[in-house]
Amino acid sequence: MAIQRPKGTQDLLPEGSPKLSLDTQASAFTHIQDVARRVLERAGAQFIATPIFEDAELVKRGVGGSTDIVRKEMFTVTYFGDHGGFILRPEGTAGIVRAYLQAGLKQLPAPLKLWTHGPMFRAENVQKGRLRQFHQVDYEVLGAEGALVDAEAIALMVGVVRELGLKGVRVKLGSIGDPEDREAYNTYLRGLFTPHLERLSEDSKDRLERNPMRILDSKSAQDQDLIRELDVRPMLDSLGEAAAAHFAQVRAYLDDWGVAYDVDPSIVRGLDYYRRTAWELHHEGVGAKSALGGGGRYDGLAEQLGGPMVPGIGWAFGIERLLIALAAEGVALPAGDGPLLYLAAMEDAQVAFAAKVAQEARAAARVEFAYRPQKPGNAFRDAERRRARYAAVIGSDEQERGVLKLKHLGTGAQQDVALTDLKTFLEQENA
Repeated sequence: MAIQRPKGTQDLLPEGSPKLSLDTQASAFTHIQDVARRVLERAGAQFIATPIFEDAELVKRGVGGSTDIVRKEMFTVTYFGDHGGFILRPEGTAGIVRAYLQAGLKQLPAPLKLWTHGPMFRAENVQKGRLRQFHQVDYEVLGAEGALVDAEAIALMVGVVRELGLKGVRVKLGSIGDPEDREAYNTYLRGLFTPHLERLSEDSKDRLERNPMRILDSKSAQDQDLIRELDVRPMLDSLGEAAAAHFAQVRAYLDDWGVAYDVDPSIVRGLDYYRRTAWELHHEGVGAKSALGGGGRYDGLAEQLGGPMVPGIGWAFGIERLLIALAAEGVALPAGDGPLLYLAAMEDAQVAFAAKVAQEARAAARVEFAYRPQKPGNAFRDAERRRARYAAVIGSDEQERGVLKLKHLGTGAQQDVALTDLKTFLEQENA
């Protein structure tokens, strides 16, 4: 049996592949990345790329040692006697903040808006919309506090998916308060759950001591049953005056901009450096676990990584999960573009000439050519399969006269174009 791709991964395939689906269509991924670039860079974001593997300690601090990601889902990188000092990144934020600190990006004008896209890795159970190698679009803002920054980040996340044509999305918005609010809330949770210790999952027994808020985010059915039974008071009810005012201001901006949201008291971010604004973006078409992605403010992360205090907020969404939502709504994504011009020679003597014309014309547009002579009928069929807009067959007469008869494959219209004018013609068609 031929070697298969690893479980929990997908190949991104070119147009026309026999087993092509929306979530394996390479042009669909490219389209989402292009739309994200357009929306985010209009708002001043700059592209950044960090390694797909990082020091394990960075991820443990950046994601949290008590999380399922660090405890159960990390891929360790080993090589030449190395003993697991590196891991494949499970998310993008920690690496971006590390780069910000290491490269001295604090010297750039604040707030610094950064965005990236690329593969992430988690060794989790494979299911619909959840892969071991998946892809994210990630947006981070560093160096600025305030509700206006938070509201803009949420609006930009919604803006990206709206520009892609997705309609059935909803923001679930919450707040986890300031550190002192969280400390008081964790004290409340310990007091509430301790008498029921034996009913908690093994993971949540550990969380009860380390970080009780993580219990609220547990995937265990028995934990969630206990949470409902105890009628746990939400974090929103424990916000201090400053955090409550911040949350109210974020909501006021979103209301003013017409960005719809639902206040969701159940949203938590259980790590010490998270604070205040937290949200998730949901779509029913994804299934029971309907989150496309989420975000939050993490003013304590840079200090956790050994740097100075740097305010930060960011979000990420999974491209594969977004594609499921787009398919559920029947949103048609543009297919990958074919060549603007396809050239074919009728005889062996013109093959090299067609190749030379293509090489020179590529300064203006995408041009492809046949590597062997073709009859006109075969040439035009080949051009259509490649989704070319124009095609031309070159014989001895075209070569001698220096004129191509271009056929528009959509309309069938034909026109003569001199080789000396070909570049200008293609530039106008490509505009």
